[in-house]
Amino acid sequence: MSYSVDRVIDDAIAQKSIVGAEILVAKAGKVIYRRAAGYFDREAGIAMPENAIYRLASVTKPIVATTALAMMDKGLLKLSDRVDRYLPYFRPRLDDGSIAEITLHHLLTHTAGLAYGYPDDPAITTGLGNTDLDHEANLTRVAQQKLLFKPGTAWSYSFAIDVLGAVLAKVHGGMLEDAVRAYVTGPLGMSETGFFVADRARLARAYADDTHEPVPMEDTHVVIGENGDGVLFSPIRIFNEKAFQSGGAGMAGTPSDLLKLFEALRLGGQGILRPETVALATRNQIGDLPRDAKGQRFGYLSAIVDDPVAAETPSAIGTYNWGGVYGHSWLVDPTNELVILSISNTALEGCTGKFPTNVRNAVYADFVQ
Repeated sequence: MSYSVDRVIDDAIAQKSIVGAEILVAKAGKVIYRRAAGYFDREAGIAMPENAIYRLASVTKPIVATTALAMMDKGLLKLSDRVDRYLPYFRPRLDDGSIAEITLHHLLTHTAGLAYGYPDDPAITTGLGNTDLDHEANLTRVAQQKLLFKPGTAWSYSFAIDVLGAVLAKVHGGMLEDAVRAYVTGPLGMSETGFFVADRARLARAYADDTHEPVPMEDTHVVIGENGDGVLFSPIRIFNEKAFQSGGAGMAGTPSDLLKLFEALRLGGQGILRPETVALATRNQIGDLPRDAKGQRFGYLSAIVDDPVAAETPSAIGTYNWGGVYGHSWLVDPTNELVILSISNTALEGCTGKFPTNVRNAVYADFVQ
């Protein structure tokens, strides 16, 4: 059978907007479409295999947020807990000089007043750039930076989940990886996903948008987005054991592992979270605070569709979704019992370009009546 999603993939590769990708679609728990296409390593002529390992960037966030929620279910944390209860060195101040009351709820919802980049202090990394700083050294520097707003008064996508990751590591003991494995990746059997590369031979080469076609990323690589802002990547960061484990961007993993997580969430937690916790996490938690994405609100894991027409999506109300700037996009549509993973090795196109939107629309056209 010929699917329109095949044409989307073929066109993107032929037009050289995407180097390689794997699309994985499950409906009612059954994989109904899976295809790896393009190049794993274009220069070496190696085709993209099924279930390669990818640097996940912000696909790390729902994994770490789920870990936090699981720890809350165990009574180890509360949404209302102040961050400085666990990280006494992290006390950013407001304009009047007073210490901001940042809670775990603020971190999960990106309403803490934090930014996603601090050019006044080049030593700060927000998860993608390479560094030898640990959590405390990095966050101590961030705490000296001005907040964008009083926590809870606005929404701004930020590296808040990195701060959350530091809290989880502190509470659980050990590294962030230990907490994630204990509460999420371990119970779900996500053995190839973490702050490590399970098999270096299967780690997809990272590519970056360029004028004519994507180029292989260098150890430090800046990609300019449509708005003119640069995104700093360091593909070698995943191998640096000195770098703090970034709760917002630091994991690597496989499409098969990611499907386990999103299916567990779709089914109400499957033992890693209570059903009522999943329900809480996947509904609007920011009220009517303005967002730059029309028709979408934000919960504890990701954006949430509340007006499909305004959002220009075929997804049902209540669909939750996000991406990863290395080239990924995902969604869970509970109404249609659908999970879509679009995982690529091409930044930024695979995340914020036309490719993931075209894939999503084609999947709905092919498989949702």
